[in-house]
Amino acid sequence: MLGSRTDLHIFDAGSVNGTRYCNEILLPYVRLFRGAMGLQFLFMDENAPCHRTVAAEQLLDSEDIERMDWPARSPDLNPIEHVWDFLGRRLAARTLPPVTIRKLRLALQDEWAAMPQQLIDTLILSMGRRCEICLAVRGDHILY
Repeated sequence: MLGSRTDLHIFDAGSVNGTRYCNEILLPYVRLFRGAMGLQFLFMDENAPCHRTVAAEQLLDSEDIERMDWPARSPDLNPIEHVWDFLGRRLAARTLPPVTIRKLRLALQDEWAAMPQQLIDTLILSMGRRCEICLAVRGDHILY
């Protein structure tokens, strides 16, 4: 979100289904953000199957959390895709890349903590402009 972020949440082993998504993301993070932000809160996810389960839909409805309408397969527009790219480039640039799951987890947490908040803010604030450009090119790829 603008001006702030949580710690990076890394799922332990196993698939992320609707139940895990509700229990590990929506309840501990999103519900608290909604409470802190009030009615101006608008939630954005990325249309992953676990985001669209009945359990997730019901939880968001019960918490009065408004979800942003978001087209599937829109990596040019979604700020989180650019954040993942940044983290990936930072990991690849390490002198000693992580070679175990534990070291990867620690490296991701370190890089997340070191990521400038200004980068995240800039990505979020550029969404409107990128959406306008995408509309102008009728959904084709955009330059940014």
